[in-house]
Amino acid sequence: MLRRFLPCMEWLSSYDKHVLTSDAVAAVIVTIMLIPQSLAYALLAGLPAEVGLYASILPLLAYAIFGTSRTLAVGPVAVVSLMTAAAIGNLNLGSTSEYLAAAIVLAFVSGLILIAMGIFRLGIFANFLSHPVISGFITASGLIIAASQLKHILGVQASGHNLYELLLELGHEIAHTNMPTLVIGVSALAFLVWVRKQLKPQLIKLGMAPRPADLVAKAGPVLAVVATTLATYALGLDQQGVKIVGEVPSGLPSLVVPAFDLPMWKELFVSALLISIVGFVESVSVAQTLAAKRRQRITPNQELIGLGASNVASAVSGGFPVTGGFSRSVVNFDAGAETPAAGVFTAVGIALATLFLTPLIHFLPKATLAATIIVAVLSLVDTKSIVETWRYSRSDFVSMAATIIITLLFGVELGIVAGVGLSLLLFLHRTSSPHSAIVGRVPGKEHFRNIERFAVEIDREILTLRVDESLYFANARYLEDRVHDLISQHRQVKHFILMCPAVNLIDASALESLEAINLRLKDSGVCFHFSEIKGPVMDRLKHTHLMHDLTGQVFLSQYDAWRTLHGEGPGEISTPK
Repeated sequence: MLRRFLPCMEWLSSYDKHVLTSDAVAAVIVTIMLIPQSLAYALLAGLPAEVGLYASILPLLAYAIFGTSRTLAVGPVAVVSLMTAAAIGNLNLGSTSEYLAAAIVLAFVSGLILIAMGIFRLGIFANFLSHPVISGFITASGLIIAASQLKHILGVQASGHNLYELLLELGHEIAHTNMPTLVIGVSALAFLVWVRKQLKPQLIKLGMAPRPADLVAKAGPVLAVVATTLATYALGLDQQGVKIVGEVPSGLPSLVVPAFDLPMWKELFVSALLISIVGFVESVSVAQTLAAKRRQRITPNQELIGLGASNVASAVSGGFPVTGGFSRSVVNFDAGAETPAAGVFTAVGIALATLFLTPLIHFLPKATLAATIIVAVLSLVDTKSIVETWRYSRSDFVSMAATIIITLLFGVELGIVAGVGLSLLLFLHRTSSPHSAIVGRVPGKEHFRNIERFAVEIDREILTLRVDESLYFANARYLEDRVHDLISQHRQVKHFILMCPAVNLIDASALESLEAINLRLKDSGVCFHFSEIKGPVMDRLKHTHLMHDLTGQVFLSQYDAWRTLHGEGPGEISTPK
């Protein structure tokens, strides 16, 4: 029981020096990567840069205790930072302190939601976010994030809640571009793109092993930070209009109590819920992918608790919402992390950075951090997935395209809500007209196939309809109409068989429809039979009026029904009690 709620006890019991070394090496690499990312994502969320560091200490400790993934790296991420900015921006707050207080409340509420979902085992609700919707949302968010950072590359003032507003503002301000800022931003952008695409191959050509070369390439943003910071300091570029991070307080974050402002909690609840679900889906997909590579497993509902605890820890340490990040988790995995203790060591590294390194980033240009964000998020823009979805499923493409368009034009919150809503509507539409087929017997076999696809035997007095979908309120009426049309078209039919190999559920509405079908067939002089009903479905039907008044029989298999109704043998009949 203790290990169930404290997964850390499982890996702590076998922790040794070898694992310690692996975790420590991975932590050093991830810490180097996480410092510029944390600063950048805090600015993306509209918060002071140091808040990103605060959100990268206690959350890692909390996840190490309650999380189940051995290699997931928790902290600020781009999409959640954008959603944080959008959520708090709707409050129209007047000062940085109020904005930060709202971010803390958002992280705290998000954490409570995640913990509650984990306790009540509600991780299944994340399944309502289909892959096309998530892919479309992340693609659109990546474009918005990249556009939002162009103001720092140009050195101008611009704001907006969607892509249209951002581009309109940038168009108005482009004439005021600060040239030194533009040079720094474009140079950092070009360098980071080169590092991402070319540095690893170049290092391998020079004789470095692929794995170390990959890790060095992923630490490229640190080189950009060091170079541009030194250049800004040495050349006095801050006096020429280059925006810098400025003074960053040294020291560990103070523990805070989230403001219990009921109106603010109400206003932020929906945003916190969306952040919780999106963050969980992103995190658990990364965790499952990495766990599968080592034949490990994660527990989704415990992951909810782990991520919830991380967000609560972020809130009480003055941070903002966090989740598992894809890029840093992959780096953590590739660097050889074996347990969540790597996250603990990373937290120690970030804590040391807040104590001793913050004076060194005083002259760090915001344009460099913007370039770091742009390069990171453009990898989220998945045009390949858009094309593949179009080719495979037009209905899924509609939900993906709608999510992208609405997110770009109206903002991230409305985009994700619209995507989920449209996916559910398309699902209801698709299942309201389930695929069904009249089947006949494959000659000399016990198999039955669609008469429109195969050369099969049929009997004019026996009509079999196979339904390839569960029966519920959305398609109950469709089934009634389908059976009625078939019987009116086949006037010689004496036996109608509903073949149910794919029916996993029959709800109350569908049950009433089946009862109506039974009565109509009885009035038409046709016996109503079932075949291949699954056990759990049959268990629920046994004591219903349908089984009591059924004019025909329930057959274990379609072949048994065929033989019995042809007088070839009794077959196996499942008689309801």
